[in-house]
Amino acid sequence: MARKVLISGGSRGIGAATVEAFAALGDQVVFLYHNSHDAADTVCRRTGAVSISADISDPDAADGAMEQAVQVLGGLDVLVCNAGISRIGQICDTSNADWRQICDTNLASVFYLCRSASDYMVKNRRGRIINVGSVWGRCGASCEVAYSASKAGVRGLTMALAKELAPSGITVNCVEPGVIATDMNAGFSKADIMALTEEIPFCRIGKPEEVAQVIAFLASDAASYVTGQCIGVDGGFGL
Repeated sequence: MARKVLISGGSRGIGAATVEAFAALGDQVVFLYHNSHDAADTVCRRTGAVSISADISDPDAADGAMEQAVQVLGGLDVLVCNAGISRIGQICDTSNADWRQICDTNLASVFYLCRSASDYMVKNRRGRIINVGSVWGRCGASCEVAYSASKAGVRGLTMALAKELAPSGITVNCVEPGVIATDMNAGFSKADIMALTEEIPFCRIGKPEEVAQVIAFLASDAASYVTGQCIGVDGGFGL
């Protein structure tokens, strides 16, 4: 039976690969995006998914997007919180506006969507929530204090919510990618990528599809007894 899946940040990178993974399984998929209209249209044409444009760093917009998605899907079985942004710079160069935007997009949006999703899932006494964190949320990244802090928050939110929702038959897990070939990392120079690759035991950067497959597993029946886990998909980078 086709599941009803909502994915945030689904127009590019890991999010787009996740839309493709669930669509390939025959699931009904709605994805959220903010400004990447052309990219979103491409994903829709390729997968048959439905897109909704919303700034989910705003609580009212996030709640509205969830309500619209549930109407389109006719319910909700799986939520994947993937939306995220990053800025590289020393803490002294990180403005208050930068801090708020990064934390609101990377962490607050996860809270808003999980809160809305729990209303539907608790009533049905089933559901899967998969949050996308980062290896930097576990070990921290120099010159990415705001990003690292926001992703560490996703880790804590996941573990707390897993305990809260487990009695209702809902699993909550976190996938923590390492260095993945996405637009977020496209700004690194060739020298930077080579230096990062030297620190990865697998000796290569990861593919969005490799993260998407772990997300799909956590949403499957095979992961019915897995909850509160933060799973690194980083080629050993975080060891």
